[in-house]
Amino acid sequence: MHGPEYRMHHYSEATDELADAIFAAARKRISEEPVPLDSTSTDEELAAATGATITPQGLGGHEALRIFDEILAPSCLSVDYTKYLSFVPAAPTEASVLFDVLVGASSIYGGSWIEGAGAVHAENEALQWLVDIAGMPVGSGGVFVAGGTIGNLSAMVAARGRAESRLNAAGLERPSRWAFLAPRTAHSSVASAARVMDADVIQVEVDDDFRMTGEAVADVLASEGYRVAGVVATGGTTNLGRIDHLADIGRVCREEGVWFHVDCAYGGAAMAAPSTRPLFHGIELADSYIVDPHKWLFAPFDCCALLYRDPAAGRSAHAQHAEYLDFLDGWGEWNPSDFAIHLTRRVRGLPFWFSLATHGTSAYAEAIEVTLRLTQIAAEKIRAANHLELAIEPSLSVVVFRRKGWTAQQYQDRSIDMMNEERAFVVPSRHEGEPVYRFCFVNPRTTGEDIDDIIDALV
Repeated sequence: MHGPEYRMHHYSEATDELADAIFAAARKRISEEPVPLDSTSTDEELAAATGATITPQGLGGHEALRIFDEILAPSCLSVDYTKYLSFVPAAPTEASVLFDVLVGASSIYGGSWIEGAGAVHAENEALQWLVDIAGMPVGSGGVFVAGGTIGNLSAMVAARGRAESRLNAAGLERPSRWAFLAPRTAHSSVASAARVMDADVIQVEVDDDFRMTGEAVADVLASEGYRVAGVVATGGTTNLGRIDHLADIGRVCREEGVWFHVDCAYGGAAMAAPSTRPLFHGIELADSYIVDPHKWLFAPFDCCALLYRDPAAGRSAHAQHAEYLDFLDGWGEWNPSDFAIHLTRRVRGLPFWFSLATHGTSAYAEAIEVTLRLTQIAAEKIRAANHLELAIEPSLSVVVFRRKGWTAQQYQDRSIDMMNEERAFVVPSRHEGEPVYRFCFVNPRTTGEDIDDIIDALV
């Protein structure tokens, strides 16, 4: 056999040379100090620069790597750049990035215990830490999925399954349309998940601090009745960093027998920091919660942890059954594919596990505290700047502020200028209908000087 398939899979001296080149490129990228912001390009610009990359004969690994290294990668914004403060950035540790290379090379299937026992065990160790910092009971557990959208959807499907079981047990008919309660500040993925499920999201008003209360949830539950499959609270809203009144909401859900899910995709990392852990009082009552290690827990994309108080509820909603899968159930009790909307999965929690195992949880707590202190430093600098003002007091690691006297277009134009200058990536948001800027700090390498530079750029 000397055809194309053989050449693709045969390890040779040429493969060894390519490996050295790829590892050198990876080493160069993770050792860059400072990390560049880089820029964005149009499709036409990229096509002209790269030429055809998919060809009958192939370019060869070294040429494909050159195109990526010199053209494609610099046309992607670096979310770990210290002045990338928009959306929710990322700041993966070097250990997690390096281990991600090994995860890819190891060809591990992470859907079943028999095929990935060692990797799944390690993932479960990392999940257990997330259970512990939330104070959830012994026996809680879950799975790593691709992102918060899939995590929220999977939890909401499990909530619906639990609600259906209770109706069946009581001899009641299924409602014509299920509903979920969520604050008007909820992440867009909640509404997206409801659309996939052909369910409604009933918005619950928030208090003056933009937080959903238990009283408001109780009022809506009283009017909507048994068609409510679950309540989705937020542990750190993306736009403002606000945490709903979790303890009060959790008590109401317990009293009414309604599933209580908490979306902590961004904010949940703050449970690892002593200074902010009390803000999450009540999350231990949750039936499920999510947190994204690729946001503020220093893991590479993509990685969302979905935790269940009772994993059996997740398995009941999600386990797939087929003749060829029956064999898997006889090996171990924990097939990760049973707990979310997926079957095929990579062991995306392993880079997070490796970083936790390498550095220890105390180092994680300190790194998060660094970003929390940086948030307060940024707020003080904004208060001291004559051309800026805080729009709302900071919460967690989010700072929302106004540029006095600017129109929405001026916000937009200055953001584009800063990006094109490769100076910073800070894009406008909106708060109560007005344009604002928003910092989100998750990178402990960001400095006060970085903040000063952005403030100066907004004069």
